[in-house]
Amino acid sequence: MQKFLFLAILIYSLQSCQAPSTSKESTAKEDTFAYDYNQLKAHVPVILLQDGDRKILIVEAFQGRVMTSTATGMDGNSYGWINHELIQKGEYQPHINAYGGEERFWLGPEGGQYGLYFKKGDPFDLAHWQTPGAIDTLKYPMVGKGNNWVRFVNSFSLENYSGTRFDLKIDRSIRLLEEKEAAHMLHVSLEKVKWVAYESDNQLSNEGNRDWDKSTGAVSIWLLGMLKATPSQVVILPFKNGGGDLVNDAYFGKIGEDRLVKKDQVLFFKGDSKSRGKLGIPPSIVKPVAGSYDAAKGTLTILRFNYQGDTAYVNSMWENQRFPYRGDVVNAYNDGPNDTGGQLGAFYELETSSPALILPKRAAYRHVQQTFHFEGTAEELNAICKKVLGVELNQVPKL
Repeated sequence: MQKFLFLAILIYSLQSCQAPSTSKESTAKEDTFAYDYNQLKAHVPVILLQDGDRKILIVEAFQGRVMTSTATGMDGNSYGWINHELIQKGEYQPHINAYGGEERFWLGPEGGQYGLYFKKGDPFDLAHWQTPGAIDTLKYPMVGKGNNWVRFVNSFSLENYSGTRFDLKIDRSIRLLEEKEAAHMLHVSLEKVKWVAYESDNQLSNEGNRDWDKSTGAVSIWLLGMLKATPSQVVILPFKNGGGDLVNDAYFGKIGEDRLVKKDQVLFFKGDSKSRGKLGIPPSIVKPVAGSYDAAKGTLTILRFNYQGDTAYVNSMWENQRFPYRGDVVNAYNDGPNDTGGQLGAFYELETSSPALILPKRAAYRHVQQTFHFEGTAEELNAICKKVLGVELNQVPKL
């Protein structure tokens, strides 16, 4: 008995006398994937999908959200903006819990007579805007996982501004893409650049006992990515030639020419989180790709999605809408001080939406999106940007 007691005391003493940790976990630089990984896993369970240096980090509790990714390992750039301070508090906030994450699942429309973010009769202003808990605080349980994929499923009900009830089922899968598949999707070579790519497959089902009808409102799948803003970050949104006048750049007030440059077939929008603004591309002129470029960091981001030529998209404007189904397919948002002087964080967003879903009961629709991040020289990134977005990097203005 004395022998065992002596060993226990010896082990405790050795543990107590250990020097403070000098591991990468405690010294990781703030902009790295390791920093975000360590900060997150200390407060919420995380799911790590990886293939060598290519990694993505997912949180089940935040609707199966992709929080961030990296192309160059634990010490590499971390692309997603994460609100670590809010996550560490562990307290729900009014209006929205802006946890961050470079691809989150939401539903549209936001405002209007069929909006999901305002109660019936409330004015369309920030004081009355509220993100539904089903896409803000509800956990989407993981139902399957492999080496490079994970799947989440959940069911819930929502009511829109007009009082229409929607019974929904969400089936969301996320997987890392392999090099051959990623290169084939974009028709580019990935041999010289560092890269990471993943796909989210989001299926929404009408689980109610009635067919959905335009006259009482429709919902849409809405994917939004909070990405780290920098002084040199520029969003690149290509569109069909001659459609510049159809771009909606007045969501939160007109965007100044010093922050938004319109060309014949492309928009350049500053992503520095210094001025709040949002713009959208309607279906008549949209191209199924969007991107952003940071010349200082040498990074290029591209979104690709399964646009199918549909013409009816929900309108998320904060107003009683004359045309509730003339909404946008692709959106970009730059955060900045709001009307009260507050701000959500240092991020910009790239967003894509499905069409308005007028689903019969028990029917379903899939919205699939791929996210690509590249790191390389200007010449290497230019080849990808020109091929996919139709833009030479020397055309990107320094906003």
